[in-house]
Amino acid sequence: MKKFLIPIMIIAIIVALYEQVKTDKNICVMVVAIAIFMFGMMQLSAKIPSKNQDKEDENV
Repeated sequence: MKKFLIPIMIIAIIVALYEQVKTDKNICVMVVAIAIFMFGMMQLSAKIPSKNQDKEDENV
């Protein structure tokens, strides 16, 4: 899944930056590109364990 998300996120950021440079900006395209990037970041960061996970396990 990680190999699928990273290229999609990179493409979304490139599209958002390209839309921002154009003189005739399309807000909908920028919003969709940023939403795709944020969704990808959420999916990738969900797999990172918390720093306090070991401390929480000891307290139980």
